[in-house]
Amino acid sequence: MTLLTVTARGQVTFRKDVLKHLGIKPGDKIELDLLPNGRGMLKAARPEGSIDRFIGLLANQTEKKATLEEIDEAIRQGWSERK
Repeated sequence: MTLLTVTARGQVTFRKDVLKHLGIKPGDKIELDLLPNGRGMLKAARPEGSIDRFIGLLANQTEKKATLEEIDEAIRQGWSERK
């Protein structure tokens, strides 16, 4: 069992081994589900992604615009390399 201390400001510092066990890195979010009898369940928050959000990450990352012919060729090459 790991014992944590709450500061006067209501903050808790997790030890590195606890963060590693939970798979939490600096900047990550943590989910806390409040359960009956004063209990809680803590886990790393895993954001749900969408294709729109993914495409938004790629926006303005290149100056090149692929033609339909180039896209079709890339698809053909991808399928031809599958075994």
